[in-house]
Amino acid sequence: MSYMKNPMGIETKSFQIIDSLIRESGQTYPSDDLVVQYIYKRVIHTSADFDYLDNLKIHPEFIDRFKEALSSPLTIYTDTNMVKAGINKKALALTPWTLKCFVADEATAQLAKTENITRSMAAIKRALSEPGKKLFVVGNAPTAIFKLLEYDAQTQSDWLGIIGVPVGFVGAAESKEALYHSSLPSITALGRKGGSNVAAAIINALLYQLKGRSE
Repeated sequence: MSYMKNPMGIETKSFQIIDSLIRESGQTYPSDDLVVQYIYKRVIHTSADFDYLDNLKIHPEFIDRFKEALSSPLTIYTDTNMVKAGINKKALALTPWTLKCFVADEATAQLAKTENITRSMAAIKRALSEPGKKLFVVGNAPTAIFKLLEYDAQTQSDWLGIIGVPVGFVGAAESKEALYHSSLPSITALGRKGGSNVAAAIINALLYQLKGRSE
């Protein structure tokens, strides 16, 4: 049996198929910006779901803020270890950024129990207690987004923004709708679809395009 074995060759062919299917359907990417197009392409590649052409929304300031922050220290806080694991470490190493996830820590569990909140909300509270520039990447926990939206502009001033694409049926669509209509620079996917793989795909797309691919 003959089949493709080269990982980069498989990915390149996949992207060609995605482009072809979009053209054949009469659809287009929502932007002419190649970085933005690559985000859509990688999310579709990850999910095999062309609904993201309509559902995925990128705040006009988000890409510029991401570019500007690449040479300065910043911490990415993820809502799950699955999102953290999916972010390409070699690409991330080309930046001065660090990557953290507090959701499984015992201190987070204790805070959640004490305050009667979800672990995701407790993890957000712990992240916000740390100094420095922050980027939040949420793939599963709507309560993390709701918690972030509770904070005022002064607290939000050191945030690069939020990649918020939780998947699910309870609060997921509502949290993303609220994020989309907020003033915060964000990338979100309206509706129920999303997940850890989509969240990681978005951050990887940005790192690959803006810092050069490293795998």
